[in-house]
Amino acid sequence: MANAISFACPTVKVYQLLPPCKEDLDEVLAFIFTGIKPPTDQDLERTPMLVRRNKVASALEWLKLNHCDYADLQIDYNTLQTYPESGVPVKVVFRSSVDGSNNIASATSMHETAEDEGNEVGPCPFKVNGLIGANLEAMTMAARRASAIQHIQGGGNVLAVGHSDVPESIYDNPQLYPQMYPWLFPYGSGGIGNARLRGLISEAKQKKILLMYHDKRFQKDCRFVIVAFNHEQIRRGTTSSFILAKRRNFDNIVSNVARVNPGVLQAIATRLREGERVIPCTEDEKLCFSLMDQIDHVGVAIQGSLAGKKNMRSELWSLIINRGAPCWFATLSPVDHKHPICLYWAGPDVKFTPDLRDYNERVRLIAGNPVAGARFFHFMVTLFIRCLLRWNDEKRRPGIFGSTSAYYGTVEQQGRMTLHLHMLIWVTSALTPQEVRDRLLGEDSEFKQGLVAYLESCHQGEFINGSLDEVRSRFSSRKEAGAPDLRRCCLVCAE
Repeated sequence: MANAISFACPTVKVYQLLPPCKEDLDEVLAFIFTGIKPPTDQDLERTPMLVRRNKVASALEWLKLNHCDYADLQIDYNTLQTYPESGVPVKVVFRSSVDGSNNIASATSMHETAEDEGNEVGPCPFKVNGLIGANLEAMTMAARRASAIQHIQGGGNVLAVGHSDVPESIYDNPQLYPQMYPWLFPYGSGGIGNARLRGLISEAKQKKILLMYHDKRFQKDCRFVIVAFNHEQIRRGTTSSFILAKRRNFDNIVSNVARVNPGVLQAIATRLREGERVIPCTEDEKLCFSLMDQIDHVGVAIQGSLAGKKNMRSELWSLIINRGAPCWFATLSPVDHKHPICLYWAGPDVKFTPDLRDYNERVRLIAGNPVAGARFFHFMVTLFIRCLLRWNDEKRRPGIFGSTSAYYGTVEQQGRMTLHLHMLIWVTSALTPQEVRDRLLGEDSEFKQGLVAYLESCHQGEFINGSLDEVRSRFSSRKEAGAPDLRRCCLVCAE
């Protein structure tokens, strides 16, 4: 788990007169195309390079009128006339390539003949060569360092991004988010923790309100979602640290930190990293484990931390001790890209319609709006608990598994970064595992037959309105008649 830290970018020159001349743009902007031929006008339209002077003039006039930081801006209309009506304002450099790709020959196998994946329509994504996140996850820290050293010693290039020496504070800094995301805060105001909202609502609540903004601009910006959540993690960790400092045994904690043997601590960390179960035996090892317990106290309140997961495991074992062994283990994985409600939350439509789009458009909508997927997941899990488990039912009706006495669920992400749920369910007056074993080994033939019938029913598909042949016959007749409402059952809402 990492933290998002913000630094101010170095400002070479502050312009009071905009737009800058084209010569100044050539010093800070450069576009390089690699391929078998120079880019066409159609290629340039698919990249963020076109500048239209009428649009630039309208944007500057709007900023001067509406943005608090552009009130003293002067618009240079003479320089604006030197910009093209529609074109590239800087020099475009073309580098010829034999195969038309940006692959490095030394990094490509001679047996690799497949074409590169790309988009025929829409924006062109950038292709990155080198180490990416998927490679780093399977590498140890030592392997990452070795790879970096090998890259530098082999004459590899390094991109250095300049920034200020001091990071931006996330406390009492309402202009942080408007400066980081000017496209989300076009007026330059309304930042997190601004003076108009301070003391009325918490910053976490304000972030939730921004995520529900009507045009979904905050939902679709994945960087804003990640940074906003990470800042909440930092705040919770800092608050827990303050609480720890106010405890009566804080002086003992400080003295224990000073007495920790670094060699023993490193040895324990190595053994734990290798998957070994470490039981403290010596006094130095016990002191290290005591220190780790205090660190866990700080991390419990941080969502997604290892200490938080350990706390959840302790809660689950406590519930098992109190209620006994659970009766059911359920996994819930809502299919977001096939449900009209989730597509409505992710799309731009104001009016809800149950009609579904084609597959590519559905997947693109869900991938571009993670907040909609999380809302849909929460909606489906809430319905499962309220309608199927009948938890806290006013009429005390039993759920589909019986009268639910307790449940405990955990959420994790799937391979495609969507959410799914694992849940343990306890049912009132249910048989314990030992009672089930005794009745299976006993003379209760009715119980055995019922259990076998249930297990067999779990491994077969059934229809609620007839046998397979009857349903197939009705389906074929309606298909031949051209029924307009004949759609795949997994792509419609329940009526």
